[in-house]
Amino acid sequence: MTTYITDRIAIDPDICNGRPIIRGMRITVQTILEFLFAGTPREELLHQYPMLESEDIDACQQFAIKLMEKHYVIHEIKNVA
Repeated sequence: MTTYITDRIAIDPDICNGRPIIRGMRITVQTILEFLFAGTPREELLHQYPMLESEDIDACQQFAIKLMEKHYVIHEIKNVA
């Protein structure tokens, strides 16, 4: 069953091992973010992935920002040897 996080980002346990994907396609949010981080221009991504829309790239960036809004707690793990 596909769960939509936004209108463009979904999670489906049967696609890409449950990683966030774009509109049910086999393109992960992580893939797009890695390309952007590596300096790939938006126009090149849209050319390499013709089924991708500019709004999909925006949604990936917004998704990453939303993840950073979470509160994270680091717990020390003690060695039990």
